[in-house]
Amino acid sequence: MSAKGVAVRAGLRRTRIELRQMFTDPQGLATLFLFPALIMIALFFMRNGTFQSTGYGLAVLALPGVMGTIVFFNGVYTIGESFVLDREDGTLLRAKATPNGMIGYFIGRIGTNATAVLVQVMAVLGAGTIIVGGVSLNSARSWIVLVWVLVLGLLATLPLGALLGAVVGTARGLFFVTMPLMLVVGVSGIFYPITALPGWLQSIAQVLPCYWLGLGLRSALLPADAVSIEIGQSWRHLETAGVLGAWALVGLVLAPIVLGRMARNESGSKMDERRDKALARAY
Repeated sequence: MSAKGVAVRAGLRRTRIELRQMFTDPQGLATLFLFPALIMIALFFMRNGTFQSTGYGLAVLALPGVMGTIVFFNGVYTIGESFVLDREDGTLLRAKATPNGMIGYFIGRIGTNATAVLVQVMAVLGAGTIIVGGVSLNSARSWIVLVWVLVLGLLATLPLGALLGAVVGTARGLFFVTMPLMLVVGVSGIFYPITALPGWLQSIAQVLPCYWLGLGLRSALLPADAVSIEIGQSWRHLETAGVLGAWALVGLVLAPIVLGRMARNESGSKMDERRDKALARAY
């Protein structure tokens, strides 16, 4: 087997080990399902509300957006945080010292985060179907749309998270990225049809992957006649695939380049310097 093949196997083994640790650790499970649980509580109290005069339930419309937010925020922020923490504790430096270790590390980190996101999404979908109702996932077409939207959504967001972690570099810096990310989610129309936003915000939102994640998931989960409250009264599947695919392409091209450069610049002395600065701030 080639060296790269060995690295891929090491990455898959890393994914398996980290997932086993996550699902057998009570604290890890609590962290994983805390956000979905809080969201379900919020949707429960929204279940009797309706969107404007359409008659569609607010909670039903928000459920696909919640799933899309989990994909986006965890895909971008959580994996970025993982890269930052691994950089600070020396995990990245050890991966760099191993032949093709960065390949295995990257595969392992992507695999762990992608699986965690999908588990959260499925938990929200299952609980939402029971608590909120109104989900119309009753045909092969709906399931196919759900799968390709989730896959493209992960491909569009996870590499961006890796880029974010590589560029920001510190946990302190990553903290200040949280609010801009929440702003992106807020203006994207992911929780409700974008037609409820002003026209200029609609234009901005349609550049972002958030909006298309929400639209794609609504097309999979909502009744067919719900398309009447979308732009052009269309689910725009081709545009959804195009925009998410474009973001995925950009991320997959840039992430290895930026991560490779970051790994080349990593050293024990720089890691010690960051640790000393963190300790100085703490005291």
